[in-house]
Amino acid sequence: MDFRLDQDQRDLVRGVRELLAGRFGREALRAAVDAGGSGDGDGSGDGRLDRGLWKELGDAGFFALRLPEERGGVGLGLPEAVLVFEEAGRALLPGPLVATHVAAGSVPGAAEGAVVVTEVSPEGLVPWLEAADVVLGAAEGAVPVRSVDPLTPLHRVPGTGEWAPETVLLTAAEQVGTAAWCTDAAVAYATRREQFGQVIGGFQAVKHLCAGMLVRTELARAAVHGAAVTADPVEIAGAKLLADEAAVANARDCLQVHGGMGFTWEADVHLHLKRAWVRAALVLPGDRAAEEVAAAL
Repeated sequence: MDFRLDQDQRDLVRGVRELLAGRFGREALRAAVDAGGSGDGDGSGDGRLDRGLWKELGDAGFFALRLPEERGGVGLGLPEAVLVFEEAGRALLPGPLVATHVAAGSVPGAAEGAVVVTEVSPEGLVPWLEAADVVLGAAEGAVPVRSVDPLTPLHRVPGTGEWAPETVLLTAAEQVGTAAWCTDAAVAYATRREQFGQVIGGFQAVKHLCAGMLVRTELARAAVHGAAVTADPVEIAGAKLLADEAAVANARDCLQVHGGMGFTWEADVHLHLKRAWVRAALVLPGDRAAEEVAAAL
């Protein structure tokens, strides 16, 4: 079996990356962070979501990607969806993207980006509750909780149920996007930052950090792509474990490569670390994913 991307898939990745770069580049990201951090001090932000961006994503087929063409969708499959969600993770695109995408076939308006859908997690967390038009699951009595990520407002409710495998896999794909962004950012910084008369990328310790980031990214990406082909729940749980590790560890190492500059609010590295933490806790946390893999051994 040939796991290399074909030309259509490469074109899809390039198109989505260009769309997000033009519509949600760094200036838009920082503006969203500033707006999200202007809440009432509980860490949850004000819950505002860019409805114009959401509609543009709908028009571009982001949410209807896997719907059949006869139902107005793009007619692609899960392997293509993970490519798209990796790009969303790389761009730190905010909002309940996975929930809206998964609900596109059952919730009217979700496929077109006219409706925002969120979901109550089995862990009892609800992202973007106040911005959502439709909430899947019981959210009565939800209370806001502090979120480390300024672009993911959270509420807590009693948690029940199980995650759908496709939700886990697409979240893992977002984690791969963060892992890849952190790798690229670390390498780019290491090739231009000079210390002691040479670029820091020439130092062995920095080389080792960047090499380790690349290995984690590619291992997680291979697991996610493989699970997208098989759609096996155990392989998906394993892919989520690897993707969480890659996203969190790469963000930490990216901070190390950037040094003191990386720990400032103005740098974007901390935003990827915070989003990786939230994704890891929100959807099939590591201990539950490990239990699913272990139970199948």
